[in-house]
Parts: sequence; structure tokens; C-alpha cells
Amino acid sequence: MATADIHVDEGLQHHDDHEHDHHDQNFWTKYVFSEDHKTIAKQFLITGIFWALLGGLMSVLFRLQLGFPDMSLEWLRPILGGWLTDAGKLDTEFYLALVTMHGTIMVFFVLTAGLSGTFSNFLIPLQVGARDMASGFMNMLSYWFFFASSAVMFTSLFLSTGPASGGWVIYPPLSALPQAMSGSGLGMTLWLVSMALFIISTLLGGINYVTTVINLRTKGMSFSKLPLTIWAFFLTAVIGLLSFPVLFAAALLLIFDRSFGTSFYLSDIYIGGEALPNSGGSPVLFQHLFWFLGHPEVYIVLLPALGITSEIISTNSRKPIFGYRAMIGSLLGIAILSFIVWAHHMFVTGMNPFLGSIFMLLTLIIAVPSAVKVFNYLTTLWRGNLVFTPAMLFSIGLVSFFISGGLTGIHLGNAAIDIQLHDTYFVVAHFHIVMGSASFFGMLAGIYHWFPKMFGRMMDRRLGYLHFWLTFIGVYMVFFPMHYIGMAGFPRRYYSFTNFDAFNSFADLNALISVAAIITLAAQFIFLFNFFYCIFRGRKASANPWKSNTLEWTTPRNPGHGNWPGEIPTVYRWPYDYSKPGAEEDFIPQHIPYSETPESNLPHENDLVRIETQDGDAIRVSDQGTEE
Repeated sequence: MATADIHVDEGLQHHDDHEHDHHDQNFWTKYVFSEDHKTIAKQFLITGIFWALLGGLMSVLFRLQLGFPDMSLEWLRPILGGWLTDAGKLDTEFYLALVTMHGTIMVFFVLTAGLSGTFSNFLIPLQVGARDMASGFMNMLSYWFFFASSAVMFTSLFLSTGPASGGWVIYPPLSALPQAMSGSGLGMTLWLVSMALFIISTLLGGINYVTTVINLRTKGMSFSKLPLTIWAFFLTAVIGLLSFPVLFAAALLLIFDRSFGTSFYLSDIYIGGEALPNSGGSPVLFQHLFWFLGHPEVYIVLLPALGITSEIISTNSRKPIFGYRAMIGSLLGIAILSFIVWAHHMFVTGMNPFLGSIFMLLTLIIAVPSAVKVFNYLTTLWRGNLVFTPAMLFSIGLVSFFISGGLTGIHLGNAAIDIQLHDTYFVVAHFHIVMGSASFFGMLAGIYHWFPKMFGRMMDRRLGYLHFWLTFIGVYMVFFPMHYIGMAGFPRRYYSFTNFDAFNSFADLNALISVAAIITLAAQFIFLFNFFYCIFRGRKASANPWKSNTLEWTTPRNPGHGNWPGEIPTVYRWPYDYSKPGAEEDFIPQHIPYSETPESNLPHENDLVRIETQDGDAIRVSDQGTEE
């Protein structure tokens, strides 16, 4: 064990010699302003589910406009009010606001806060063997800053001028000039305030996650024994701590341009034929600052989902994860490379072609650690004793999306091809599959897998299967055709294509995509019923329903604040001792000493040896070769 690990373990031993005494809690301190990481994780999860539902409904609204441009939406007037025209169609500026809010909600509120906020909070203390996060108060603040951010963003939906417009990337000058369009006014100001609060939440959480993993690991829990989930959450927090402050700086400069007459992003602007006094700024500067966060954000969203998938695939394959150190190396490689590929989003900004070639090379290199992860997932699945729980299906679905979406990323990483495909539906399809859908599947897999530990009950497996197949097929039906129309030049963020003869031939395909989107959203209501019903009425879970090795399954079925009622278990093993030869069961939890299992679980010369034949049948033979 490393010296640092020994030091940490000795420091923690004193911490564990006595059980934490927790004061009596009332309703507010136990469920609302809680400092228990498990309660805070549930708060992040419920809030994320709310935003996912709202973001999904927004996507269906603008898909109705795209798929059925002649349809009257008059039946939605009680909800949308003035955002419908007299003819019953979506207002053009509201359409852009819908696209903007959908992207913002899904990327930040669902796949960043909902995914990482839930599972980093819930699993880090439980899997490293800690009573709670390093700072329970800071952890509570991280949620309430997120809640405040959500409240501000939600309020902007009810403004008479509408929420922020201009795309979720809020490029200037639309976002920098309040008079540019209705969504550039108060709605954009609230967007910036909301994101400032969100960034504070993310930084508070990230500091907590990193500190907890480094300082509060239980005795024996060296870095080489951490589950891959913890490695993923740890590196995600590091990426967030280094990249989100850059977005904060970009937003601050944008506020200066909007409110104080500066010209960081503005120069030579004319509105209504009148020249504005701004000069010397550059909107490309904002793109550099935004995408310095924006591309690491892809992996802030993806890495937790990949870590969750690693745990679930190994557990349900009943096999050790293939290439544990290679998986850690690939996570590290992705984390480092994510910071130096941001300008591949900017190939069309007129950058020097030589500089573009450097970013193109780095972008293609990041495919290598991604491919390592895919290879290791597939080899873990290969000839495993697979258990197809809903969590396992969603994890395999993530691998499918990671492969298919990653292959299209190779096209967009090539500058010459990207210039042709930029701002087409090919880009929309690519990042929705590889980032949006893959991460969403990782989040759903985690909910199905750790629901018994969160709520002490089991989700209904049959509803889980139905939810998976409808969602999996629906996602491919939505985004696969988008690649085709994108290659044909179909542009993104256009309100209507009926005025373009070249695109009228895709009307039927657009209708198919819209129908698939509606079905996919409808499937999520199966999950919502399953989730909320089973919290109260689900079948009670056993202590370790998946026969998993990690420490969270050594706690009581409904662990209190402090997680373990007695001493925290000591760790002796890595987390993937599945189907070890010589062991009585096909899993050996991390806290089981080697002395309590057959010596190293290796067969002795007089032991019976399990041999697997070529056709998969297993026989046991003695040292004399006699079949048993």
C-alpha cells in the first residue's frame, strides 16, 4: 500500500473508532435542509427527473412543428398562450427559445446535476467507506444553489418576452444585445444568473467529491482498490473544477457587454441601420471560452455514466472487469485530452488551417481511450454468465450508443468534413446519441441498479424491460435518420423547411422522427410510474440483491446518517472478485479477508478443478483426471 494510503488509513481509524452521534432531526433538517449525502442525492435525482420531463416535453413541441408544419396547435393555447400565432402555429422566436431551453436543461440540469449530483453524492461515501461527505454543510449548499438556479431558469419561462433565445451555446451578438430579439432581454439575463448559481453549485460539489475520495477512504481502500465508479466521479469532479470557472468568466464578460457598455464580444454592430458604438471585441473570443468548458462538459456528462456502466456490466456478467488498469488509464486519457480539443467546434470560424489540423489530430487521438473502454466492455461481456436486469440492458444500450455515436464523431473531428456538416442535423444526431442518449442510459441504469439501496425496495422488472426496449428503439428511430438528412445539408434550428424545395423531400422522414420522439417520451412515463410507485409499494429489497462486491451493500437495507451502525468495514480486495476459481460463491465482497476464503482461492493439487468445455458445459475433475 502506498505511503499516502497508510497515512489516510491511520487517520481514519480514529475517525471510525466510535459511531457518529447525530442529533435528533425534525422534518426540515432530515428531508429539506439535510446534510446526509444520501438524502441530498435523492434531492438531486428528483429535481433532475422534473427537468428531464420538462426538457423532453419541449423537444416534442418543436418536433411537432418540424414534423407536421401544417398542424394547428390551437389545443395547446391554454398552456402556451401568446406563444402561438393567430393561425395556431408556434411563434418563430418562441421556437428558438424552446430549442435553447431544451439544450440548457438537458445538458446542465439533467445530465450534469441530475446524473453526477445524484450518483457522486450517493455512491462516493458508500463505496469508499466514509460516514458522509467531507463537508455535509457544503454538500447541502451545493443542492440549494442548484435549486435556486432551477428556480431562476423556471421563472424565465413565464416572462412576457420569453426565455433566453439564441441556442444553448448563447453566442454573441444575439446574447450580448438586449435589443436584438425578445429572448435577448430579461430572459437572457435570468439565464446568465441561473448559470452563475449553477456553476457555484457544481464547484461546491466538486470540491467535496475530490476531498472525500482523497481523504476519507476507509482502511485498506487504496486507489488501486477503488471501484471504477469512484474513479469516474473523481475525475469528473476534477474536470468540472478546472473548466466551469472559465464559463463563469465568459458569462461575466457577457454581462458586462450587456449592461455596462463594454465590447469584449462586440464590434461593428448595426441594428436597424444604426451603428452601435461597440468596437474591438470578437464573438469568437466567447466561443473559445465557452467551448473550453463545453467540450470537457461532454465528459463531465459521459464519465459518470461510463463508470456506472463498468460496475453494472461486471456485476451482471459475473466476471471481473476486463483490464481494470486500462480502464483507469482510459479515464485519465479522456480527462486530459478533453481540455485540448475544444476548437474542433470552431473549424468554421476562420481559424488558421494549421491550428485546425492540430485540433483535428488531438480530436482523433481521443478516440483511442474511448475505444479501449468499448473493447473492455465487450470483453467483459464475452462468455460471461449474463444476468439481464433492466440496469444491465440500459448499460449495454449505452455501449451501443457509444459505439454508433462515436463512429460519427470521427467524421466531425475531420476539419474538411466538419466544414460541410457543421450546423446540420448530422451534428444534432451525433451528440444526441453519443452524449445525450448514452449518458441518459447510464443515468437510468444507475437508478435501476441502486434503487434498492436508495429506497429499500425493488423496481418492477417487467416495466423496466418495457421501458428499455421502447426507449432504445425510439432513440435510434429518432436520431439515425437525422444523420441521413444532415448529410443532405438539412440545417439545424430552422423553424420551417416548407419554403425550401430542396428539403421538401424529407417531409415524411421528419414526420417519422417526430412520431418516434413522441413514442420515446411516452415510454418515460412507464419509468416515472415504476419509480414513484415502487418507492412506496415496491417489493422490499434484500441487503445485496445483485450479489455485488462493493461496500455500499454492506450497510443496512435503509442506512441512517453515518451509513454503518458500527465500525466501517476494512477493505482487503479490489471490487471485481467475481467467479473466482475455488470460491464457494461467485462473488467475494471487498471487506472479506483473504484468510476467510480458500487460500487465495486457487486450486491446490488435491482440489477439484472446474474446467469449462468448448461448448460451454462445465465439469469438475479431480487431480487424477476423474470426472466428477
